[in-house]
Amino acid sequence: MKESILSHLDQADKLEKLYRSNKSSFKEEFNELYPQLKGQPLAEFWHERLNYETDTISWGSAKEWKFVALAALLAGLLAKFPAIFFLEEQFFYPRNLGFVVFPFVSAYFLWKTQTSRKTIGILAVVMAIAALYINLLPDNKESDTLILACMHLPLLLWAILGASFSGGHISNLGKRLEYLRFNGDTVVMGAILLLAGLLMSGITVGLFGLIGLNIEKFYFEWIAVFGLAAAPLVAVHLTQTNPQLVNKVPPIIAKIFSPLVLVMLVIYLGAIVYSGKDPYNDREFLLLFNMLLIGVMGLVFFSVAETSKNEPSKPGVWVLLLLSFVTILVNGIALSAILFRISEWGITPNRVAVLGINILMLIHLLIVSRKLFQTVRNSSTIGEVGKVIAWYLPVYFIWTGIVVFLFPVLFGFS
Repeated sequence: MKESILSHLDQADKLEKLYRSNKSSFKEEFNELYPQLKGQPLAEFWHERLNYETDTISWGSAKEWKFVALAALLAGLLAKFPAIFFLEEQFFYPRNLGFVVFPFVSAYFLWKTQTSRKTIGILAVVMAIAALYINLLPDNKESDTLILACMHLPLLLWAILGASFSGGHISNLGKRLEYLRFNGDTVVMGAILLLAGLLMSGITVGLFGLIGLNIEKFYFEWIAVFGLAAAPLVAVHLTQTNPQLVNKVPPIIAKIFSPLVLVMLVIYLGAIVYSGKDPYNDREFLLLFNMLLIGVMGLVFFSVAETSKNEPSKPGVWVLLLLSFVTILVNGIALSAILFRISEWGITPNRVAVLGINILMLIHLLIVSRKLFQTVRNSSTIGEVGKVIAWYLPVYFIWTGIVVFLFPVLFGFS
């Protein structure tokens, strides 16, 4: 992309075609080239065009809102399937909760990006197979493989959403990084909508209660469910039409919480030694320890993705490097604990699943830490760190597919 931009810098029509072919990649590569292109009229024009931000709020077109409303209605109806068709809730929701959100948001992006019918067909078939498969698994509530499949399925659907977000260009590292940033923006917008919805629900139920009408049961079983189903779609649409509303919040959160989490994690590791907690023999503690590991690792990757748009300060990179080192230490403890449990009590689906994801995370952390170290030494950039994170993401999705589709078969649905 950089070579194409440089070779067509004096050809406005060629630059426009390049931009329309891949907007996110064009913007990222052009902004990296801009310091050496300053002063050239066409370069100045494109810099202003790509980086202009407006303070006015755009609500999108009526056509877009019709699509969002229809998709939200269908999502709400799917969420109420147990009540409408008298299905068992304990069977339906663990298996299908992810389908209330991800297929409809995926459809939104496929529609917005005007993705080819072939790509839409492939993604639809994959999602349909996943839905059919998870609902045909034997209904054994004690089955570890069933629980693992239900827990990992949303991550697989999240990967399909990423493919939809990129318009099927899943090999584009720039699109993958943009997808990670999009998730941060959407979480912020979704949290705002959730708080507003909770406030409105409390006021509504309270007002009707004042006139003697108890609508609480009906409201939360029907109105609130449809509202929750609509919230992700509305949040996504608002972030897409108004990126300036929230895109400055996630970097601030990353800058504030990265050093705080680093300090907390170091203190926590010391507290573990002092308290005598044993992840090698305490199953519940090991589970919480792994959840902590995933959360901290997610923060590292989220922070890199958010700061990769601009070169961060050297102290900021040092914080990320130290946080990644401490996370590797936490990963090493968790990995040794699960290996110990396997050697002592044998192989189970849960232990193999935890072992696999810990190994994958350790490899990823080592690669990212190496790149962060090179960034500190000025032999690499934070943008390169972001690309390394994006490059490795498919490995997690492959493992997720193995856990969802192969584990039940390999372990005899136990």
